[in-house]
Amino acid sequence: MGIMRRRMRRRLVVGGAAAGAVAYHEGKKRGRGAQEEDQAQDANQPQDAEQATAYAPAPPADAGPDANDLDQIQKLADLHKSGALTDEEFASAKAKLLA
Repeated sequence: MGIMRRRMRRRLVVGGAAAGAVAYHEGKKRGRGAQEEDQAQDANQPQDAEQATAYAPAPPADAGPDANDLDQIQKLADLHKSGALTDEEFASAKAKLLA
């Protein structure tokens, strides 16, 4: 019984290692093929110094509200809590500061 179990375990281990090796080599073949295709495409395209890649312009830096704006919003919030400003007035004043 013990020898049969060892043989079964050995077959599983060897079979798993063989399957892993096959998958590894297939992956390497695909990688080499992709590299060769990329090199062939690069060779077919002209390499002009004047031909530059046109990238989209960088988005403007969003500075967000600064400390002064936050202080103003806090003052508006205090006025809103005290009842001096209505909800609409508070919302419009806050939107102006954040814009």
